[in-house]
Formats: sequence, C-alpha cells, structure tokens
Amino acid sequence: MSTSLSEPRARPVPPRTMRLRGASAGIWPALSILAGLLLWQLVSLGFSDFILPPPTAVLQRLGDPAYLAELGAALAASLGTMLAGFAIAFAVAVPLGTVMGRSPRLAAAVEPVLTAFYAIPPVALVPFVVIWFGLFVEGRIALIVLMSLPDILVVTLAGARDIPPRLIAVGRSFGASPAQMLRRVLLPASLPFLFAAMRVGLARAITGMITAELFLAAAALGGMMKTSAEAFDNAGVFVIVVLVCLLGLAVQSGVRRLERRMLHWHMEENR
Repeated sequence: MSTSLSEPRARPVPPRTMRLRGASAGIWPALSILAGLLLWQLVSLGFSDFILPPPTAVLQRLGDPAYLAELGAALAASLGTMLAGFAIAFAVAVPLGTVMGRSPRLAAAVEPVLTAFYAIPPVALVPFVVIWFGLFVEGRIALIVLMSLPDILVVTLAGARDIPPRLIAVGRSFGASPAQMLRRVLLPASLPFLFAAMRVGLARAITGMITAELFLAAAALGGMMKTSAEAFDNAGVFVIVVLVCLLGLAVQSGVRRLERRMLHWHMEENR
C-alpha cells in the first residue's frame, strides 16, 4: 500500500542528454544573433553608410590591426573599471540587502530612500560624482557603484524575504549567532536571488561604465566612441556599440553557466 501511494522518483538525467540539451539550447541564441545581423544588413541597404553603416563596414573596421590593438587596450581598461565598481557595489549591497530583508523595521526605514534614489536618472549623478571623486578612474568607479548598487540591493532584499522560515528555525535551534546565521543560512538560501542580482548588477555596471567614460573624462571605450562621433565616423561608433552588446551577452552567459554549475538543483526544479 505504501509503495503504491508513494510518489515516483525522478530519474537522473544522463550526462550525454544534458550535453545535448545544452548544445540545442545554445543554437537559439546564435540563430537570434544571426537573424539580427541579417535584419541590420537588409535595413542598411536603404540608407547611406553615413547614416546607418552595415555590419560589413563594422567587420571591415575590425580588420585593421592598428585599430584592433587600440580597441583591445580600451576594452581591457573599461573592463578593469567596470569590474572594480561592480565588486564594490556587490560587496556592499548583498549584506545590506540580506539584513534589510530579515529586518522589517530597517526595510521600512530604508526602502523609501532607496525607491527615491532609484528614480534618479544616472546622468543627474554625474555633477556630484565629479565634485566628490573627480573626473578620472575614481569618478568612473564611483558612478558604476551608484548605478549598479540599487539594482543589486533590491534583488538581494527580495531574496532574503523569500527564505523559508523553517531554515531560520533550524539555525536558531542549533544556537547560531547572527554572523553564523548570515553566513551559513541566509546567504546560501538566497543564492538563486544572488545570481539574479549578479546578472542585473553586471548589466547596470556595463551601462555605468559607458556612461562614466562618456560624461566624465573621455577614456577607454567611451573615449573611442566619443572621438568617432565627433569625427562623424558612424562605423566606429557602431563598433563600440556592438562590442558592448557582445560584452553584455558574454557576461550574462558566463553568469548563467556558473549558476547552472553551482545551483544545478535549482535549475532542474525550474526547468
């Protein structure tokens, strides 16, 4: 009787099947990118290269070794600034969002300020960043932190609120201190939300990177984009735009791969 009423156990997925699923899932993003490039090429036929350069013009620009070397150096500089700003924002937002999510009084006190700050356009923060941190690397990092921190904080706060109460009860029954509760219970239980916060925060950090490099002292990728725009070199502008898009895709894909590796149980439950 107990056997007939028991739920069937889920069969483990063979590694070959998992690899085939991953390969088939990767085809669709590639087809989407190819379709976008084809549409871009077709639309550009109705305009001059000055207004809308085709993808072939962008590829031709990338064929110049000197330009490619300059682009690589600019990308490396931009990535260093972006990662520094994101690391600071993530290190501040995750513990703060976790504590806020578990403390209704603190959340009630901070959330109105967070909501008001979230509504401020990023460009409006530039004058304050210039006054406080200057026009160079420190200012660029500060603007990236200010742009990505609220998004990470909001997602982390939602994850801390979503932690099952039974996990909190187990931690308390074992006499865990507040620091141990945060490190061993709250943060591991909210890992799916932390990966979501990482994806959102990295996207905002890339936006903040370009914004800072355009509106502060022109440097790296933003400096190259600004120089191309001033010279009416739309193909050069599109090179930077496409590169930023590819950077966003690569970052999101990397985070998702890490999430599948570390949280395979969560990914299987939501498949």
